[in-house]
Amino acid sequence: MIVALDHVVIATHQLDLALGGYGTLLDRADHERAERDGVATAYIRTGNVAVELMAPVGESEAARRLRAVIADSGEGLKSLVFAVEDINAAHRRAARVGLAPEAISVREHWRSCRLSRLSTHGVRLFLIERAPPPPADASPVSLDHVVVRSGDFERAAALYGARLGLDLRLDREIAGSRLMFFRCGGTVIELGHDLSLAGAPDRLWGLSWRVPDLGAAHERLSGAGMAVSEVRQGLKPGSRVFTVRDQTCGVPTLMIETSPNRD
Repeated sequence: MIVALDHVVIATHQLDLALGGYGTLLDRADHERAERDGVATAYIRTGNVAVELMAPVGESEAARRLRAVIADSGEGLKSLVFAVEDINAAHRRAARVGLAPEAISVREHWRSCRLSRLSTHGVRLFLIERAPPPPADASPVSLDHVVVRSGDFERAAALYGARLGLDLRLDREIAGSRLMFFRCGGTVIELGHDLSLAGAPDRLWGLSWRVPDLGAAHERLSGAGMAVSEVRQGLKPGSRVFTVRDQTCGVPTLMIETSPNRD
């Protein structure tokens, strides 16, 4: 059903400010902007997925809903949008496995549907079919993984593995925490067990961006005035990482350089 992660959605109060931060973070000056139903968006492509920044600008129902979401949980990562080859077939399968998809929405170059948040344990998930698919991008920055936290690990694992059909690659304890890693096209969904969320909805949490030269990325971001940590060894053998501490709309953000033999 799912072939890749198409894009992630980040909500913000101020689109221009967020666009400046993510343009620097992702080393991209070009983007696509639009405004529809009182919501302004900016779309930034990376090497494998895109980032859609979204801000309310009017008084429409859509703008009010978005303001309510930001008021409830703050700015940050709000949705994952998965690419499918056939939205009709994906919609039928989603209905069969209990994900209660909403009706398919049709636009000029894409068709999409939203999965029930009750069925996805509180996480906003969408399916999208694009015609034609987005072109390949030569950006040096690409998404390594998305972090999802859950207080009910087996329930979340059943969602991302059995229902969504993502490929479980690893299930292990790392630094005292149980983690699962699901392959999704050119990126990974990292599922982390969070006991503080027991009895609560699952939560989209953070993003890790892969770069070919971590030292150069660290110098570029710090030189642009972004607050970054020192470079350190990552949890994955052969990896190096640093944390980006501001200008991410509240999204916990890691930059990572991995060894060439990464699985």
